Amino acid sequence: MRPKKTRWVKCVPGERCFKPRCKPLSKLKDVYLALDEFEAIRLADLCELKQIDAAKLMHISRPTFSRIVASARKKVTDGLVNIKVIRIEGGCCKIKRRSK
Repeated sequence: MRPKKTRWVKCVPGERCFKPRCKPLSKLKDVYLALDEFEAIRLADLCELKQIDAAKLMHISRPTFSRIVASARKKVTDGLVNIKVIRIEGGCCKIKRRSK
């Protein structure tokens, strides 16, 4: 398997864990969302960018962006529908610093 290309992320989440209130943490399963998946759904769904434009911002190809955002949406949906903790961590990302 080929090593993953570094993805550039502008937005790091303030919270890294989202937990349903209905059950104690010890009785819940986890779903893990990588930082690049978090960034992909932020760009695609919140910022409403076209995939080609979002892919350029992350320094990846459009097909790679499409796979990342599809994976992210599946994981978030799994967490919401199946009442799981959504944890955001990991991934092969570099943080873009704002230029002054």
